[in-house]
Amino acid sequence: MKQRREGALLVTIIFFIVSTSCFSQTNPPVISPSPYFTYGKGLGITSPDSLFMLNIRFRMQNRLALVSESESDLDIASVEARTRRLRLRLDGFIYTTRLTYLIQLAFTRSDMDYDDTGFPNVIRDAMIQYSVNEHFSIGLGQTKLPGNRQRVNSSGDLQLPDRSIVNSTFNIDRDFGLQLYYNNAFKGLAYVVRGAISSGDGRNITSSDRGLAYTGRLELLPFGKFTNGGDYFEGDLAREPKPKVSFGLTYSNNQNAIRTGGQLGKFLYESRDIQTNMFDFLIKYNGWAFAAEYLRRTTPNPITTNEDGDQRFVYVGHGQNFQGSYLFKNNFELVGRYSQVRPDTDIQLLEEKIQQYTMGVSKYIRGHRLKLQSDLTYETNTWLSGTNADHNNWQLRFQIEAGI
Repeated sequence: MKQRREGALLVTIIFFIVSTSCFSQTNPPVISPSPYFTYGKGLGITSPDSLFMLNIRFRMQNRLALVSESESDLDIASVEARTRRLRLRLDGFIYTTRLTYLIQLAFTRSDMDYDDTGFPNVIRDAMIQYSVNEHFSIGLGQTKLPGNRQRVNSSGDLQLPDRSIVNSTFNIDRDFGLQLYYNNAFKGLAYVVRGAISSGDGRNITSSDRGLAYTGRLELLPFGKFTNGGDYFEGDLAREPKPKVSFGLTYSNNQNAIRTGGQLGKFLYESRDIQTNMFDFLIKYNGWAFAAEYLRRTTPNPITTNEDGDQRFVYVGHGQNFQGSYLFKNNFELVGRYSQVRPDTDIQLLEEKIQQYTMGVSKYIRGHRLKLQSDLTYETNTWLSGTNADHNNWQLRFQIEAGI
């Protein structure tokens, strides 16, 4: 009897071992959890351990533009038919939500600075930023400097097909360096302070010891913050229920700059110290929006010359831009803009005064991510020196913006 019991126990143990082994072989191995996907401002991918997040976005601007021969001769002098911008943006965090990154790549010729630099300048942004707390953050890399408001706004968040001639003439664009950002409020007065110490040479230029650029910007918001960050996109798409106002003041000192626009433009024959002052104002309320900017650039002796007598110069002078709009409830928007750039006496033999009067209309299908835009501009070109004939013309643009 005892032997039978021991035999039965032995058979039971063997059966259990064999069954367990067979079960473990027929079932698949354990697979790690899948990443999390989100769909909001782009396509978001978060690792299973939540230590890494990648957000993917793209956008394109397809544009058709016509310029007349003159104000009276409406024959077409030039045609612009191209993809103005095509960009891929990657952003997210690494290991902690306090450590974020931003990468933005450009794929059109005009977006690459090819004509000025001579090489395809694909990288627009490559920035690592650490948030010390909710008020203060610090970043290192290449991105926009804290310049005038229209430049700080994304080109995808404009209410006309492109920024003004004031911005294209005087803005300080992107650079590589250290940037600081601080925001807070004092007795109901919200404010933002930004600062940057950068190379001064612009995007992806070989490093040198010629000099650095120092930039500081202060923004004051006396009626509090804008809805959904509305001070950083054009048009009152948020339909502010109460008036919101922002004043911005920027100063930039680019020491031993080697390009005609500091961080932009062709390379000078000699370096120059360039100072740029900027002031901007913004108000939004119940679909109405009005913005104004004044920019001024100075440098001693702006003209540089090589051994053959060729000249390249810093555009010294000032510009002003005024832009107003109203957004109807069907998401059609009417926009008016006046822009002027005026050269200082030192370069009036080389550059004319330009004024633009623009009327535009936009249809927002899905905010700034999907929209149709068109504008008509009357431009006057006046030589203040009187050495060349003045010239005026008409410009018509149509653009489709699409992205996620």
